[in-house]
Amino acid sequence: MTQIKLPISWQNILAEELEKPYFIKLQEFICEERKSYSVYPSEQEVFSAFELTPYAQVNVLLLGQDPYHRKNQAHGLCFSVKPGIKPPPSLMNIFKELKTDIGCEIPSHGYLVNWAKQGILMLNAVLTVRASTANSHKNQGWEIFTDAVIHKINQKPDPVVFVLWGGYAQKKLKLIDTTRHCVIKSAHPSPLSAHNGFFGSQPFSKINSTLRKWGKPEIDWVSK
Repeated sequence: MTQIKLPISWQNILAEELEKPYFIKLQEFICEERKSYSVYPSEQEVFSAFELTPYAQVNVLLLGQDPYHRKNQAHGLCFSVKPGIKPPPSLMNIFKELKTDIGCEIPSHGYLVNWAKQGILMLNAVLTVRASTANSHKNQGWEIFTDAVIHKINQKPDPVVFVLWGGYAQKKLKLIDTTRHCVIKSAHPSPLSAHNGFFGSQPFSKINSTLRKWGKPEIDWVSK
């Protein structure tokens, strides 16, 4: 069984999780899945969010749910798609709100690596999925692991902005010390719910306003 490697900056932070029976079982499950099915993202990209945003640099956590399950979409960052891939509807709604909120032109692509490099941990609750089968790796152990990630970020001595879009993400509120950290929540940007409270929620200006207040670098939201 090949062991997916966490980037070094996270290995010490999450060392205990990697040794737990559930995580070992999870890796075995994914290994078996890859033998029989296409699984996204690729093995090398499963921990892209952690690679691009080292623990010490996390100033914002944006929580997604399940990776995109169509070919060439998922690459390890929530909501982001690979270069050359048409942005899915939820991401287009994020871009529409970005334009309304801060006047940022809608990008020509959905590759959000530039956001991750600025200190936004773009974390899905589940980090893998079987091709064309949404939520197929749900309840296999990823949620335990990503809850541990949220718990570790909650323990950071400096404050973090937690961005929770939709009911699923907002269930993670119990893991966050809201007296120390800032939580920005709204409806999910999905077409099913965007008009029920995501549009007009101004998350991008709120994130930057909070970072500015804390003396931290603001996010340049232009996708380069």
